[in-house]
Amino acid sequence: MKYFNGFSLQGEENIFTSYLDSNNFTLIGFSYGAQLAFEEAYSSTSRIEKLILLSPAFFQSQKRSFVRTQLRYFTHNNKEYIEQFLSNVSYPSSVNLESYLNIGTKEELEALLSYEWDSNKVQELLDKGVTIEVYLGERDKIMSATTAYNFFSNLTTTYFMKDKGHCLH
Repeated sequence: MKYFNGFSLQGEENIFTSYLDSNNFTLIGFSYGAQLAFEEAYSSTSRIEKLILLSPAFFQSQKRSFVRTQLRYFTHNNKEYIEQFLSNVSYPSSVNLESYLNIGTKEELEALLSYEWDSNKVQELLDKGVTIEVYLGERDKIMSATTAYNFFSNLTTTYFMKDKGHCLH
């Protein structure tokens, strides 16, 4: 198993133990890490059997002004931005993410917010025999879980978890 961290996080896979798969041919990513895991799976020539996307960051339905605003707030005061961000990630649970904090860069945030999920690329992975599982929390304060569900559920095994937030707790 190879795990990809969420934006401004490191080592947070500990909070996702019930979703992890120890198979050597599995890639798992959380939020921004889901984007990275997907691209790794897509471009890899190695054997990959399963791709697990935990709250894959999905912002392609947002206006460009949303991205600019987020980047401006991050640039103005990244510590305050990250504090609010982590609060929204953990909502509605009481999971404390401070011990996993690893402040990301403006470039990573821009990549996260500007990423475009491509249904053709998802289908290509499926055609290669990769099983894709997507987990979304109904009460996600980071992104619209419903919009992400509408995209992923047409292609993948997608779980829409009631009363869960971005960190699926």
